[in-house]
Amino acid sequence: MKTQADTQLHAPQLTVSPDEKISVGKSIILGLQHVVAMDVYVVPFLIAMLIGLSSGQSSALIQATFIAAGLATIVQTYFCMKLPVAQGPSYVPLGAIVSIYAASGGGQLGWNSVLGAGLVGAVLVIVLGFTGIFNKIVKTFIPPIVGGTIIFIVGLSLLPVAIRDNIYGAKDATINQNVLLALISGAVLILFVILGSLFRNKGSIFRIISVMVALIVGCISANVMGVLDFSAVSNAKWFSMPQLPFADFGFSFNFSAIITMVIIYFVLLAETTGTWFAVSNVIDQPLTDKNLNRGVIGEGISCLIASLLGSTPVTGYSTNAGIISITGIASRRVFLAVGVWFVIFGCSGKLAALISSIPTAVIGGVFTIVCGIIAINGIQVMKNVKIAEKEMYIIAIPMILTLALVMIPQDFLHSLPTFVQYLLGSPILAASIAAIVLNKVLPGGKSS
Repeated sequence: MKTQADTQLHAPQLTVSPDEKISVGKSIILGLQHVVAMDVYVVPFLIAMLIGLSSGQSSALIQATFIAAGLATIVQTYFCMKLPVAQGPSYVPLGAIVSIYAASGGGQLGWNSVLGAGLVGAVLVIVLGFTGIFNKIVKTFIPPIVGGTIIFIVGLSLLPVAIRDNIYGAKDATINQNVLLALISGAVLILFVILGSLFRNKGSIFRIISVMVALIVGCISANVMGVLDFSAVSNAKWFSMPQLPFADFGFSFNFSAIITMVIIYFVLLAETTGTWFAVSNVIDQPLTDKNLNRGVIGEGISCLIASLLGSTPVTGYSTNAGIISITGIASRRVFLAVGVWFVIFGCSGKLAALISSIPTAVIGGVFTIVCGIIAINGIQVMKNVKIAEKEMYIIAIPMILTLALVMIPQDFLHSLPTFVQYLLGSPILAASIAAIVLNKVLPGGKSS
């Protein structure tokens, strides 16, 4: 039962709850705010680069990825889990995709094997949801101390990436310019959140538009510095047809490829569970058995859609939980708009190019703050748990493991057996498993 203190603590977080209706205009603008904060185009870009796709194939993959993300977001938010969760391509399968592609001989046959393995794995995930097996696993192995730790490590694992790759390592500009752009976009975001707090209910508009304004001001600053490049936008087409299954690509079913992808799907489910917990905590709505089972089904259907469109597996994006926390807007109508925007971007090369032209450091400035907020949400989940010696280790060891794996040298990681690479290649998965195991094996009072 929620106490009055709990209600007072959570009430100011949201100005619009998940089932509240907001105007179409607001939904469109707020949905776009989520879309521009998600780096959906990066995964297909990396895959195209890693397996050597032509420019035409790369464009088709990016297009398919946007459409898959849009349809998957609508499926999960409105028909399956029915929580404000945005779907996008996962980084987790990158290594598996490259290895399956190469082992299957590359070319069209290699890509067909990737899609075939993804198709079979997605069907298995749907079965896990319908049978309720995954839900039983969650109830048995993920009490609040473990769930809170998983949310915490989701934010913690993303922080170094946001700072190192999106700011210091961004290729759009010099490191001095990148740091300045990140500081500008981050400072604008914080300023608008502070204004929203100062003016309370009347200032909710400042929180609502904070991410969008931060990105716009960041882009204006980048233009003043001479590092904003919209040439890709002018060269892109306004409208182009998406890929069609069996016309532009097919499916090949290779046993070893399927086994590899099934392992990856279990990793994805472990990873997306952290996102679900983060969203659940932000909107102050506990995950029910029905939510979890339908969420797994939605994850499977989403990945099935992605395969049928010629794209790669999708998963829930934890970035959006941070944006909900900042803006206070959790309406599912906004996420319906997110899905529609993605489909529109997928059908328009020009709009997709516009999103990908936002300087990486500008997104990094916003993304870094979002990651910090996700981590704090994890601590919030654990606030009612007595932190004794056992609980200290349950939190500390996954935290250490997360940072160790984020900083692991890639040469060393690639020298390890393939299965170990999958396990250690996802800091969230490895740290989540550590938290679950520690909770079960360490002596002490049972965490609940």
